[in-house]
Amino acid sequence: MSWKAGLSRYLPAMRFFACPDSASSNGVRSWYCKNYDELKHLNPNFPLLLRTEDNCMPAVTTELEWTMDHLLRFMIQTGRFRDSSGVIAQDRVEAAKAYLTTDWDKYHSARLAVPGFDPERPNMDVIAPGWEDDKELSSQLATYLEMRNAKDKQMEAFKGGPDKEYTRGVNALLMAQRVDLWCAGEKEVEMAVQHLAKLGRALNERETFFPAFIKEFHPGQADI
Repeated sequence: MSWKAGLSRYLPAMRFFACPDSASSNGVRSWYCKNYDELKHLNPNFPLLLRTEDNCMPAVTTELEWTMDHLLRFMIQTGRFRDSSGVIAQDRVEAAKAYLTTDWDKYHSARLAVPGFDPERPNMDVIAPGWEDDKELSSQLATYLEMRNAKDKQMEAFKGGPDKEYTRGVNALLMAQRVDLWCAGEKEVEMAVQHLAKLGRALNERETFFPAFIKEFHPGQADI
């Protein structure tokens, strides 16, 4: 029961798909009807939806908060960075690995090296046109500019594969949010729901962390 009580903590919603008449969807329909009341009692505000359509593939889906790091590790591990000839593209693999080693704490600290100035603020080209040509600003933001340029080159490299390689990798990873349940029994349906719940616990942690004290402070813009 404990995992059922945590569904709404780690997942935004859960959607079941089934054919209203086909025997291949019996397990999904049966499990949903038997467990709905208990799940709603434990998670009263949790969307627990059943969609039915003739000849529908029985399945269960949810939403997971994948990050760029998850995507790049997935594409490296499954050998998705390939040239048009089918050979592993080492240049894109190395670019992805370099991106994964980025020190983001250092990056964000360097980005705010100048109090009151955020180079990634929206519309900076209008607010402070040509700021990168300012020698004093460029000197203070040298670490940020170096890391940003390296990041941009890495992203350009691993997103530049043939045949929409990067987009297909994104779509393949998103399919991990879905478990097809063709002819599955109630036990298999429950295992699929538990699997998605475990993924949600690993990826969708919503518990807020409040530091004991503020270590750094940067004043905001004067016009805010």
